[in-house]
Amino acid sequence: MPETTPSQTVGPYLSIGLPWPDGPDVVPAGEPAAIRIHGRVLDGAGEPVPDAMIETWQADADGRFDHPDDPRGAVASGFRGFGRCPTDPGGSYEIRTIMPGSLPGPAGSTQAPHIDVSVLARGLLHRVVTRIYFEDNDNSGDPVLASVPEARQRTLVATKTGDGYRFDIRLQGEGETVFFDV
Repeated sequence: MPETTPSQTVGPYLSIGLPWPDGPDVVPAGEPAAIRIHGRVLDGAGEPVPDAMIETWQADADGRFDHPDDPRGAVASGFRGFGRCPTDPGGSYEIRTIMPGSLPGPAGSTQAPHIDVSVLARGLLHRVVTRIYFEDNDNSGDPVLASVPEARQRTLVATKTGDGYRFDIRLQGEGETVFFDV
């Protein structure tokens, strides 16, 4: 009987060259408006993924991006809007940032404050992309969230905790986080 060969995988090589010391700190320590977003990345069996990478991209508190293509003009404050955090052996991550502002949406709509999230992990040939909305914001008019079946919307909403917001990411299986085809 021939021996089976190992399956192809993309790592875990994410810790080589991708993280940087202040990557999880979108805003510096001591920022009065700072919020903490924390959670775990879990696989299909509900086990932690200890070698994933979380990337976040968001607007500032006024809903503007630090990008020259922002039609309202790039932010002048130096807010970078980008964070990157590897998960620890328990699959946990933590990002220090600020609450983003509302954004203009398609056809004159308004998008609720949210953070765009990319997840890279072993076994994924391409990143998966999701969003974090916040349970204490009015998300009812957001056109992207409204496009998700109501029963699955909860997988996109961070819950308020005593020390910030918790947002767990389930890569597959029961309670799988909604991922967007971008």
